Amino acid sequence: MEREFEGVLVEWRGPAPFHFVRVPDEICDDLRQVAPLVSYGWGMVPARVVVGASTWETSLYPKDGGYLVGVRDRYRRAEGLAVGDRVVVRLEVDTP
Repeated sequence: MEREFEGVLVEWRGPAPFHFVRVPDEICDDLRQVAPLVSYGWGMVPARVVVGASTWETSLYPKDGGYLVGVRDRYRRAEGLAVGDRVVVRLEVDTP
């Protein structure tokens, strides 16, 4: 399954800050259908993420009925992204 979307980079201020892009509802509907086939626990969905020239493996976090894509600092810096920026994200989820 491959989907592309645009979202806003946000920061969660915990003990260590994390950056996320929320997956749009219509793509979350698709993810909920494949989640039981690929999730390894807690509803996490393993995915490959492409932002600009950066590609990485991660897991989508279930949150408030949707999913969040974590953007690691190394990729955020490499792509010159800051909180509030609009980000084009391509998700690739391997399905059986």
